[in-house]
Amino acid sequence: QKQLVESGGGLVQAGGSLRLSCAASGRTFSNLSMGWFRQAPGKERKFVAAVTSSGGSTYYEDSVKGRFTISRDNAKNTVYLQMNSLKPEDTAVYYCAASRLQLSALQYNYVYWGQGTQVTVSS
Repeated sequence: QKQLVESGGGLVQAGGSLRLSCAASGRTFSNLSMGWFRQAPGKERKFVAAVTSSGGSTYYEDSVKGRFTISRDNAKNTVYLQMNSLKPEDTAVYYCAASRLQLSALQYNYVYWGQGTQVTVSS
């Protein structure tokens, strides 16, 4: 069974940066597209970014374009989300997930999910 474990969340001031990591177990990690989602308090979980299994292509939700960068290191079975110029509205629990469908923004296409890591951006 595949496991995804996020880390790197925390409290940061507006304008600051954080890098989230998601470590995956299992030999098939490099065959899966990976995504990041987030859920703000009282709101639905929403798509943030995705990367193809090779790492060659990425896809972002509009509000994070130019500020967030998703990447992966298949040798380390890890996917990253570099978050710069953070805003208070980025405050959420961030989840990584794995999909057999490349670059999907739809949650139902993701078959494995992490437990989430809290990101809090203060103003």
